[in-house]
Amino acid sequence: MNFNIGKVEFNGKNTVIIAEAGVNHLGRMDYAEELIKTAKRGGADIIKFQTYKASKLTVKNAPRFWDWEGEVNQDGSQYDSYARLDSFGKEEYMQLSQLCDSYDIGFLSTPFDNESADMLVDLGMQGFKVASCDITNIPFLRHIAKYQLPILLSTGASNLEEIAVAVEAIEAEGCERIGLMHCTLCYPTNPEDANLLAIESIKQKFPKYLIGLSDHTLGTIVPAASILYGVSFIEKHYTFDKTLPYSADHWLSLDEAELCQLVKDVRILEKALGSPVKEKKPCEDATFKFARRSLVASRDIQKGAKIVAEDLALKRPGTGLAPAYMQQIIGKTALVDVEEDSLISLDLFE
Repeated sequence: MNFNIGKVEFNGKNTVIIAEAGVNHLGRMDYAEELIKTAKRGGADIIKFQTYKASKLTVKNAPRFWDWEGEVNQDGSQYDSYARLDSFGKEEYMQLSQLCDSYDIGFLSTPFDNESADMLVDLGMQGFKVASCDITNIPFLRHIAKYQLPILLSTGASNLEEIAVAVEAIEAEGCERIGLMHCTLCYPTNPEDANLLAIESIKQKFPKYLIGLSDHTLGTIVPAASILYGVSFIEKHYTFDKTLPYSADHWLSLDEAELCQLVKDVRILEKALGSPVKEKKPCEDATFKFARRSLVASRDIQKGAKIVAEDLALKRPGTGLAPAYMQQIIGKTALVDVEEDSLISLDLFE
């Protein structure tokens, strides 16, 4: 099922690239603008932020699920890390939306609670991205589904049954504009854990919904390769400077040059997919004619001679009789003289 988020069309044909900026703005609007500007320049269709307050997201002693040497407090909790980066409020998200408009790039932000979702819709956000951690947060899914906006749902650390329950909850509120994103919830994800083949099982289980990828591997190879499995949109962490402090996402994010490479590779692979029908392409016409082999005379053949295998050879070009005709020619009699290396035709023999 196709849908639009703002001006960006999710149509299953042109792969949508989402630059996941998260909170890599570090609470600074100048950094946020640099993220937006460079993501647009790098070829992203949408830039996505995150909207949360640490006090609503986690208890104060929840262990971190990531290991990053840049943490200010190495022995701290999730709360300590998130609280350092949750300073943006409604006014700042309005500015983010306006900056995205000015740079002509789609705006999204992942809400992590009902109030954040309500605020973002009030600001004009035209779709939702739901983080993998909330795939089992059914009350939250029902809440955002009531807005009848498209929902991109990440599926990291889940199974098909959990995805089905989440989809059913969204559908129960009358929302069917859903995109399901394969994801492995490891930061970073090793290639052997990317499990791209799982995309096929998600497609089979939910055939009417578009499938995407939320990728946490390093580099661009894995997300680009997902094109070969039919994904329609790709989300990738993004920063304009991998060395910035405070956010654990910077070092594992793409920078502008890598984003450009991802977009370039994706566009090439889109073209390379072609059709499931195996047939000769127009670009192969010349090779079809001149690189294949034909039956030719391997030596001069006199009129009246009975043809034996040694009289024949298989050589280019392929504009004469195909090799499959060899057995039909052997044993026939030449009606005319045939010169060495000349193409064989059926009317030369009886």
